[in-house]
Amino acid sequence: MRDLRNYKVAAPAPVTLKGRFVTLEPYDRDTHLQALWDGLGGADGINPLLKYFPNDDFADVNAFGDWLENARVHSSFVTLVSRDNATGKVVGMASYMRPDPKNGVIEVGSVAHGASMKRSPLSTDVHYLMAKHVFEGLDYRRYEWKCHNDNEPSKTTARRYGFTFEGVFRQHVISKGANRDTAWFSMIDVEWPLLKAAFEAWLSPDNFGADGTQKRRLEDIRAELAKGANAKGANA
Repeated sequence: MRDLRNYKVAAPAPVTLKGRFVTLEPYDRDTHLQALWDGLGGADGINPLLKYFPNDDFADVNAFGDWLENARVHSSFVTLVSRDNATGKVVGMASYMRPDPKNGVIEVGSVAHGASMKRSPLSTDVHYLMAKHVFEGLDYRRYEWKCHNDNEPSKTTARRYGFTFEGVFRQHVISKGANRDTAWFSMIDVEWPLLKAAFEAWLSPDNFGADGTQKRRLEDIRAELAKGANAKGANA
């Protein structure tokens, strides 16, 4: 077992992370707010997209900006904006939340993928980059994903990325005037080498056809790698 008596890590700071498909930039109101608002659907699309966020609906772009600023100042969010490398457009966001440097634990949340990210490699690249920074850049031990238990797409996405379902916290919080049961997922540092290898194999140019469709699913790649690791361990 790892000796953690001298374990010490820092709180996350704004960081730029560049991947094959997307670049993550620290959110800056003057630089990103309007582009992020537009990328998430603008006045007609943003509130349905953020249905499961705990905040009230946003009346306009300034209300959205005020919420992001409040999250930064009062809740220690480090929000990263996703910029499509091919188009240069802002297409989504995600935040490092609830940092616990003493124990090396952090959560990814306030995840919002704009329409142009759907059924594309961009979102996978985003979460590969963010997880890699947690484990390799920050040396954290545990990375969490939490969502409203009714949010089936979020739970499916968490599992696809390799987060392990840990259970449901019943009556966890009140969200938008109603009860929220919260589903908890995590990945931990000892799992990261295999998860990283699967992400990188999936994101490789070799995994995409000429029309941009995937050849192998991320879950299948991860299962194959795990099977190979288990076989190797059994023969050691």
